[in-house]
Amino acid sequence: MDFLSDTVVLSRMQFALTAIFHILLPVLTTGMGIYLVIVEGLWLKTHNSDYYYHAHFWSKFYVLNFGIGVATGIPMEFRFGTNWAPFAEAVGNFFGSVIGFEAAWAFMLEAAFLGIMLFGWERVNPVVHYIATILVAVGANLSTLWIVTANSWMQTPSGGEIVDGKFIVHDYFQAMLNPFMVNII
Repeated sequence: MDFLSDTVVLSRMQFALTAIFHILLPVLTTGMGIYLVIVEGLWLKTHNSDYYYHAHFWSKFYVLNFGIGVATGIPMEFRFGTNWAPFAEAVGNFFGSVIGFEAAWAFMLEAAFLGIMLFGWERVNPVVHYIATILVAVGANLSTLWIVTANSWMQTPSGGEIVDGKFIVHDYFQAMLNPFMVNII
């Protein structure tokens, strides 16, 4: 077990373990957000209490998934800088921006309305609650878009060039719509 004393191996094992949980649970969260929008919309349209109970019940699991996603996602972002510091320094002009967009736009949108979605059932107007649920789902799926953009760019970097060991972005749209991303869409 001599390899367990190697910090590089340990860092990679730590990242792999975190990534395993982070890949599984946020995928569930994005799909569940869409499900909650559909079920709550059906409840508002039909006033069928079954839809209300499903939306209320599954929103609790959504929050659980969200919490685990946060507990694994934020450390993963920091590990790009700590475990792969040369990579982060070389491509931070684009990669860091995209990860920052995910945190600032998507994660904050989702987190801002999550409390209303979870605790607002009997406290706010049902339409306001539904709008909060929609914004939570939009935030979750926008987060997925930014993460997929970052990952696809790592597969086929475009939109700039490497100058003195650093990736300099010339066209953010070309970088975001790189060949791998276009194949995903």
